[in-house]
Amino acid sequence: MAADLESGLLQSIDEAGSIQDTGAYAESHSVDHMALVGVMKSLLAAELILVEDIDHSRLALTEEARLYLEAGSPEAQVFNAIPESGISLADLKVKLDGTVGDVGFKQAMQQRWVAISKEGGAPLVMRKVPTIQDAVQTALVAVDRGQDTEVAAATVAALKKRKLLTTEAWKTYRLTKGIKFARQRVKEATDLTADMLAKGTWRDAPFKAYNFDALGLAPPSGHLHPLLKVRTAFRKIFVSMGFEEMPTNNYVESSFWNFDALFQPQQHPARDAHDTFFLTCPATTPCSSLPQDYLERVRETHQTGGWGSTGYGYAWQEAEAEKNLLRTHTTAVSSRMLYRLAQNGFRPAKYFSIDRVFRNEAVDRTHLAEFHQIEGVVAGVGLTLGDLIGTLTEFFARLGLPTLRFKPAYNPYTEPSMEIFSYSEQLGKWIEVGNSGMFRPEMLRPMGLPEDVNVIAWGLSLERPTMILYGIDNIRDLFGHKVALSMVKRNPLCRLGL
Repeated sequence: MAADLESGLLQSIDEAGSIQDTGAYAESHSVDHMALVGVMKSLLAAELILVEDIDHSRLALTEEARLYLEAGSPEAQVFNAIPESGISLADLKVKLDGTVGDVGFKQAMQQRWVAISKEGGAPLVMRKVPTIQDAVQTALVAVDRGQDTEVAAATVAALKKRKLLTTEAWKTYRLTKGIKFARQRVKEATDLTADMLAKGTWRDAPFKAYNFDALGLAPPSGHLHPLLKVRTAFRKIFVSMGFEEMPTNNYVESSFWNFDALFQPQQHPARDAHDTFFLTCPATTPCSSLPQDYLERVRETHQTGGWGSTGYGYAWQEAEAEKNLLRTHTTAVSSRMLYRLAQNGFRPAKYFSIDRVFRNEAVDRTHLAEFHQIEGVVAGVGLTLGDLIGTLTEFFARLGLPTLRFKPAYNPYTEPSMEIFSYSEQLGKWIEVGNSGMFRPEMLRPMGLPEDVNVIAWGLSLERPTMILYGIDNIRDLFGHKVALSMVKRNPLCRLGL
């Protein structure tokens, strides 16, 4: 259909030199004008024709005006509703539709067709003239029949003011020959093919001009999740500060490494099934697989303490330490690394990890049952709380958060412990950005670390800074099965305040 329409259009232009009005052409050839416009635009893009706009306008009735074509104007309806003896204004409005009565009475008063008489006591609306000519209805009928020119300009202006008439505008087009006009469109080649070269047809073939300014199609590629982008930025910060990444591919831990090695008591609420995911298969890791001398030192420290501590004073149970679980923090990895560091001859070390941890929490807009923890650990001789504060200040300054505050806190395996707060220029308020502290001697000495060695550590979530950086309000829109792939594709690279 489009091909036939295009062929007929080009033939008509060639024979007559132009098409003066596409509207008339569409009507005479019984084709849809919009379809004709589509073909016209295609020919214009190919430079086969030239196009000139022809503006048209006409008067049209509004929806309200169409109500008055048969019934008459509101003022005429009011006049006709008044009996010879008159009628009260209230009864008149009841007799007519509310809008018609209000508008009609006002217009009839202006036309001096009616008046209010108080001669009989109660005011009555009376006719002032015996008959009327409904000029409004006459004008509306003329416009509806397409006889716009018969309506006086003043009447048109008045009816437009009353929102009974409006102006409809539309366009048709004048078509003439373009610089590449032909009776039949010749498809231009976009590529020089091997077949053209073999047959020699390339010599006479028309080629489409290349647009060297076009950006072209974006090459297909993968997209990094915002968490991966922010994770990479954090990793670069740690590496630039001389940290070594810890292996964190062990999602399943025994309670010994996750809790007991960290001097966390076996009756601690965090070890309850309401807070931790315990495995049913395999349910346990036998304590016989652990270094027995270390195991005994951990047992003794929990029961009776040491290094200035009195311990927790309970009977430590191997059965509790053997339970397998999904790790609740990456500090379980830190405990393994520090134990290994003590066994191979101590050397100062800096470790970091960024990986998943699991908590048995109710899911809402700020909490998930699994998330990512970022952890930094520094082991050295004579480290103090001042070293921890200085390291944190440098670390968070590289994140673009140079202003820090610290608040005392409690952790089972660090003393002293501090919550870390920073002022966010983006949010305009102080926000909690992490937790920190110095590992307790009850955790370090059983591992075999020397008496003068201290360890400072801190941790924070990966999701929270990512949500702030990317303006994400609900954590479920960032991580999990509800994440939209469009969000992953459209978000830019992460840029921290390095």
